[in-house]
Amino acid sequence: MAYELFYWPDIQGRGEFVRLALEEAGAEYVDVARSGGLGAMMALMEGEGVERPPFAPPFLRDGDVLVGQTAAILFYLGPRLGLAPSGEEGRLWTHQIQLTIADLVAETHDTHHPISGGLYYEDQKPEAARRAKDFRRERIPRFLGWFETVLARNPAGSGYLVGAGLTYADLSLFQVVEGLTYAFPRAAKRAMRHTPRVAALHARVAERPRIRAYLDSGRRLPFSEEGIFRRYPELDG
Repeated sequence: MAYELFYWPDIQGRGEFVRLALEEAGAEYVDVARSGGLGAMMALMEGEGVERPPFAPPFLRDGDVLVGQTAAILFYLGPRLGLAPSGEEGRLWTHQIQLTIADLVAETHDTHHPISGGLYYEDQKPEAARRAKDFRRERIPRFLGWFETVLARNPAGSGYLVGAGLTYADLSLFQVVEGLTYAFPRAAKRAMRHTPRVAALHARVAERPRIRAYLDSGRRLPFSEEGIFRRYPELDG
């Protein structure tokens, strides 16, 4: 049975981290809302008959299993798709890295919506400018520097974040670099000069056959000013 991924149909967003794992593994899946199933997605979130309703998309259905939150979905899928270490310690370390990526994604979002997600960007531009300045100068270098350290200290010396082979955390870091390069091209370029291992991993993932095929396909939605990574030139400093 195909995995069912539930996410908003018109943006990459947090659902893209799950899509990349499914695409890399060559897994059969249905992007439900994109296939006309937006009502089904909302029913699972709001339906009274759902015992464990997800808070928000993305969430994934695998038979009788329904799991939400990007990091939890990937923690579930990782061993099943061959994208996580076999041992518990390695799986937990991969999960920890993914949770740190989730922190970075949340901070990226808050550069353009620092007060409220319910307000338009135009209603909070002065606050966004202040938040983005700190994000560019302090947070991007700190996060990417930590990933650089993780890559450097991987005992396997593989160029991947965990162990000798690719994990879902590598795919997620690839997506973060893609997003930061779109939203903050100048700041990202400066930070990447100091994180050559992160840059090399990004390039390496981009050339994996299934990922390259996905990136070149119509299934890969473009970045836009409706998602997490938004390009507002005034925020790039």
